[in-house]
Amino acid sequence: MIVDPAVLRDVADLLRDNPKILARIHAGWAPSHKRLGLVAGFTVKVAVTGTAALAGLYGLVLFVAGLYTPFVVMTTGAALMIVALLLRPRPDAEVERRHALERLVHDRSREYDGRYVLHEQLDEPARALMSRAQAAVEQVMDSRVNVEGLLDDARNAVMLPVHEWEIARLLAKLSELRGERQEVVSEGVTPEVAAVADALAEALARVEALERYAGHVADAERAYRARRQIERLSATLPRYEELLAESGAHGSAVPELGGLSDDADRLEQALRDSVSSAHEAFRHLRG
Repeated sequence: MIVDPAVLRDVADLLRDNPKILARIHAGWAPSHKRLGLVAGFTVKVAVTGTAALAGLYGLVLFVAGLYTPFVVMTTGAALMIVALLLRPRPDAEVERRHALERLVHDRSREYDGRYVLHEQLDEPARALMSRAQAAVEQVMDSRVNVEGLLDDARNAVMLPVHEWEIARLLAKLSELRGERQEVVSEGVTPEVAAVADALAEALARVEALERYAGHVADAERAYRARRQIERLSATLPRYEELLAESGAHGSAVPELGGLSDDADRLEQALRDSVSSAHEAFRHLRG
């Protein structure tokens, strides 16, 4: 599921952690176990305890009056009520926690309705497009060039979830429109069909922009990894040169070693160019 990045973190975490409950709510389910059940249980406990106490006091009055048989009956009844209260089955603690969680998720889902999109709200074409968008975002966020700060990791962390959310929001509306207006598609361009086309065009444009950005990041990633490999190989050059000197071989016998520095320079430039291209793609993504 995708949550609007503007939603408070604790609420967003609650929603993300309970997609199954949200799916049931989206399908029309509502928790039937109300908080009143706890109040009713407490009321019963107070009533039984009060009745037993009164019976006990009345039994003492009977005892003082010398009415021992009614005293025994009354005190026995009071004791049985207390025992019955103590032996009364209590709701399982785990069940109560689950019910409390369901109530909380239900309340938050209503409070933040329209601020999250479930997998179930997307039709198959929309899910495929959403998967492309999420794959592009994941590719950028997990890249070494992003982790190492060669890209603007702070902007990525803020802006990419916003784009992901906007795509999810558009695709949810698109799925809803397609589900409601399938019968009018063959009748020409009605306002409903135009709305579907507009939503699809905007969502697709956003996904393609994300994918272009991810492609530039992938280029930078390849250049970054190649540069790291060249750096590791270059670190071994003194040992190779020492070995060549000891063996009496001429440096030209291993010409590829001499080209490592040239390769490193070319890769450094390729990395700068690809990072620059990624930054440019990000500016277009923001636009």
